[in-house]
Parts: sequence; structure tokens; C-alpha cells
Amino acid sequence: MIRGDGIEVRTFERGHHAAWLPLWRGYQAFYKVDIPPEISNVTWARLLDPAEPLGGALAWQGSSAVGLVHHIRHRSSWTEGDYCYLQDLFVAPEIRGQGIGRRLIDYVYETAARDGCVRVYWLTHETNTVAMRLYDRIAERTRFIHYRRNLAANLPQPRSEG
Repeated sequence: MIRGDGIEVRTFERGHHAAWLPLWRGYQAFYKVDIPPEISNVTWARLLDPAEPLGGALAWQGSSAVGLVHHIRHRSSWTEGDYCYLQDLFVAPEIRGQGIGRRLIDYVYETAARDGCVRVYWLTHETNTVAMRLYDRIAERTRFIHYRRNLAANLPQPRSEG
């Protein structure tokens, strides 16, 4: 748990689903995807399962959840220690610019370090320039280009990507 500036970042708990879902839907709207409810239900179950490598937290301002972060711990062939992929980060639009995204990233940094990870990394869309101003201050921008090939026909496609 991370506290300060009226913001508290807390690991997901069973009772947080109603607070998490609108933020999760807001994240999807930002990236112009519509993840089916059954997949969101699987995601929520994984987030709560201690046997899963997926985890995350909500940022709270009083009794309102105002941001979310999801992260995935995984092995690497380059290091003995694991890596941590920060997969999803979202802050409610009406309160952006108040350091909440940074607090959520710090939560992932602290969680990953506690769990013995040697690297935290993430991707963002090239048009997400506001977030990239933060990312450029707190992490190294690599020169790698992301490629992918979807193996399932029904995977959501962010923005206008194919």
C-alpha cells in the first residue's frame, strides 16, 4: 500500500470489482477496444488469484477509485531474476496531471522489486504523448519496435491497428 497526497494505492481485493470495472472500461474506451464481459471476468479472477502472475492495484482518492494498474511477472532468458510487464495503466480523465499515474507506476516498481524482479517495462501507443512525458522522466525509452501476430480471430484491436 502506498499513501500520500490524499491518494492511497491498494492491491486489489474481492470487494473492489465495482470500483475497478468502470476504470477498466474507461481504459478500453481510451484505446478504442471493447473487451467482452466474459474476458473481463476472467481478468478480474486472475487479478485476485495469488497463483497467477497477474496482479494490480487501484488508486483511491477518499472512497473513490481514480486509477488502476495491472502488471504481469514473467521469466526472462536474459537474467536470473524475473521481469515485470506493466500491462495496463489508467487514471480517470478528470483528475489526470495530479501524479496518480506516477504513484501507480511506483507501486509496480515497489512490488516488482519486492518480488525479486530485475526489470519493469511497458508499452504505450505512439499517440499517447501526454503519458510519454511522464514515462520519459521515470524510465528509459528503448529503441525496440513492437511486432505481434494474433493467433485468435476475436482478439480486440486497439485504435485502428490491424
